[in-house]
Amino acid sequence: MNRFQGPHIVSTRVHHFDHDIGGRAYHIEVAQVGVNTWRAQVVTPYGGRSALMPFYDATPADAADRLAEWLARAHRHAASSESL
Repeated sequence: MNRFQGPHIVSTRVHHFDHDIGGRAYHIEVAQVGVNTWRAQVVTPYGGRSALMPFYDATPADAADRLAEWLARAHRHAASSESL
């Protein structure tokens, strides 16, 4: 018996979000990687992916927001460490 349930078509559409965090501009690219799964990654000015880990969520906006929130926390932590 074949366990394969048939093809799951996933959109190749990519969403782009721009955020200003900690005085720096971040370009976040979000792509669908599963039926209800979107992956957000920071993109370099040259279009390449950064080494930063991706963030996942059920919608493009939610995935981008999770990544942006993490970046904001990282910037706040770095700023508080510098003032010590």
